[in-house]
Amino acid sequence: MKLTAKVKLKPTKAQAELLKRTLETANAACNRMSALAWDAQQFGQFQIHKLSYHCVKAEFDLTAQLLIRCIAKVCDAYKLDKETKRTFKPLGAIPYDSRILSWKMDKDEVSIWVLGGRQKIKFVAGDYHKSRLVHQRGESDLCLIDGNFYLFTTCDIDEPTPKDVEDVLGVDLGVKNIAVDSDGQVHSAKAVNNVRYRHRKLRTKLQKKQTHAARRKLKRLSGKEHRFATWVNHNVSKEIVDKAKGTNRGVALEELGGIGDRVTVRKAQRATLSSWSFNQLRLFIEYKAQRQGVKVFPVDPRNTSRTCPGCGCIDKANRPTQSKFSCVHCGFSGLADHIAATNIRSRALVNVPYIPTAPQCRDKANVL
Repeated sequence: MKLTAKVKLKPTKAQAELLKRTLETANAACNRMSALAWDAQQFGQFQIHKLSYHCVKAEFDLTAQLLIRCIAKVCDAYKLDKETKRTFKPLGAIPYDSRILSWKMDKDEVSIWVLGGRQKIKFVAGDYHKSRLVHQRGESDLCLIDGNFYLFTTCDIDEPTPKDVEDVLGVDLGVKNIAVDSDGQVHSAKAVNNVRYRHRKLRTKLQKKQTHAARRKLKRLSGKEHRFATWVNHNVSKEIVDKAKGTNRGVALEELGGIGDRVTVRKAQRATLSSWSFNQLRLFIEYKAQRQGVKVFPVDPRNTSRTCPGCGCIDKANRPTQSKFSCVHCGFSGLADHIAATNIRSRALVNVPYIPTAPQCRDKANVL
């Protein structure tokens, strides 16, 4: 499987200026190539190369291989659609390959081409990312983020063959609770929601001030909430996958794609719903499970929180409150998110061989 390692470069002041000028020049070359491709309405990589290579090389002081990477960047930009002319920010990321970037792991430095020739630049990375760099393959993207230069590089990690499982751990993703599994374990979203509420209130207050000090504070706060939510999602996903692997189970998740377009909420809840990072958590669970050899089973999310696992009754009235489930037919009750996780597990069991299917497991699911 392919994962990304994030490496922070530690250039000198002169090297930082060269890196910045290289980004600006390369993106200017991309804009020139995009204009030529748009005028000719030719968007294939070979076509863009034929249209622009020689004239752009004569106009910009870039090495041949970096120009090839720029052509690939322009071509990829037009793959989404060809209805809009693509333009590139002056300091946008630029891809490097092994011909213009090499890693010196023993010295913690990279040899990278910049305007004027190659430079050897020191880098720093945590132990986790350094362990990935041993498997570095393919391209690396040079990025400028908040005044610091980073390399995001592709690493080809060996993955174990998924094993046959004995059961499935159902996981319900939510707003009040980040995740609740079919064993009844609750991963609360209270800490994340408190941080989001505090930052939202602080941003509103600072934006009203319209002062230089307020803008500086807003800049310092930028990304802090997102980083905290990402850290929490990493921890929750790791715990879920480790639990499933330790008990020889797969993980069952709802297919929630497009939920933002389907679900409507009150005005007061819009900000909370829009900041819900369920997709990130789902992706984290999937790639960590893949690395651990744990199978993931996607299930249909319809009515998982309205279906009674005891009698099978489906009714909107089964959810009298956000957190409570109470069946109007048989009186079965419990935590709504736990009920949903149990139903997700039951739906996934039909995809697991040698295990009783969902209807046969209903008695087991009733013990909450």
